[in-house]
Amino acid sequence: MKKLGLIYNPVSGHALFKGKLDSLIDMFQRHGIVLFPYRTRGGGQDNLGHFLREMCPNGVLAAGGDGTVHAVVNAMLAADMDIPLGILGSGTSNDFATHLGIEDWEAYIERIAADEARRVDLGMLEGIGKYFVNVVSAGMLTGIAHEVKSTYKNALGKVAYYLKGIGEIPRLRSFHVQITADDVAYDADVFLFVIANSPVVAGMKKIGHDIAIDDGMLDLLAVKKTGLPQFMSVAADLFAGKPVTERENILHIRAKSFDIHAEEDLYSDIDGECGPLLPLRVRTLPLALSVYC
Repeated sequence: MKKLGLIYNPVSGHALFKGKLDSLIDMFQRHGIVLFPYRTRGGGQDNLGHFLREMCPNGVLAAGGDGTVHAVVNAMLAADMDIPLGILGSGTSNDFATHLGIEDWEAYIERIAADEARRVDLGMLEGIGKYFVNVVSAGMLTGIAHEVKSTYKNALGKVAYYLKGIGEIPRLRSFHVQITADDVAYDADVFLFVIANSPVVAGMKKIGHDIAIDDGMLDLLAVKKTGLPQFMSVAADLFAGKPVTERENILHIRAKSFDIHAEEDLYSDIDGECGPLLPLRVRTLPLALSVYC
């Protein structure tokens, strides 16, 4: 009988996943799969790698938001486990699951039972040994995910992020970055930048054209310093699901590696979690992760 580790965040999203746990176990058992649940506690108290090594599963399920997926993937790689990952998006933001089209859980369980999986790229922050599934970012609006209190996120969902973002706009300010992408140098004053693996970022359905999770590349999009009306126009397009890679005030670079320096202390954000101070050295790990799809 196949066994899967189920790592779930009990407070993600509207904290409703706990009520689905029994029915989920039942659905998997009907397909000859036993789940071994692990309830995350947060605050650095989890030892997911130890749990995975002890149970030696055939695959792993991450139930939560993008931060939960981030934690599970980092634990898998730290434990040197190349097994398929399943994503049950139940957080406020489920960007990677959205891009993969994982919506109907019953149909998804059937695909998991049939071992339907594909390999996708990952990003890595060199020097600190951290991996990201979907995005690393810095600048205006990019740290909202960990600044919004969980009670607000559970009550309001993504609206909590948007309300927080609106409050940041009066403090709009740029910073200077020096970017080396595959040995090509760029200098720019920007409000924010993201390095994305998929086109779905912060609930925005398609930030750019031809951004793929299996092309061995990452896409950097930076909003250049501009007037408030132009900035708001870009934001409006993003929230409406319109790609912005072709816009004049967007710097778009596709590359395998990035080296990014800023002239001030600036923290990054990794898959919605607090990241290190710049500078960042980022590179692609082509097809490094197997994902049930």
